[in-house]
Amino acid sequence: MILPELKTLQQDVSEIKGILSLTNKRLDDVNTHLVDQSRRIDALSGRIDEQSRRIDETNKRLDRLYEVIVRREEHEQLSVRVQRLEEAMANLEKRIAA
Repeated sequence: MILPELKTLQQDVSEIKGILSLTNKRLDDVNTHLVDQSRRIDALSGRIDEQSRRIDETNKRLDRLYEVIVRREEHEQLSVRVQRLEEAMANLEKRIAA
């Protein structure tokens, strides 16, 4: 009476061990996949950091370009103003001379 039940229990344990072995194999596969994904994410993160640095450098260059353009516009405005002042001075000199 106990032997048949023991045999059934042994078969159940054997089946559970087989299922456990398959489950462990699947977990190992998932872990391997996660490690691979983690490496890919790390590589992508490095590329993103590099692109961020390049964007920052480009932004700095654009800021410098803007400063140069603004200075050039200011220079042009000052040139026009000086020219007008010179004309006004010349007109005043003509009036004084007359």
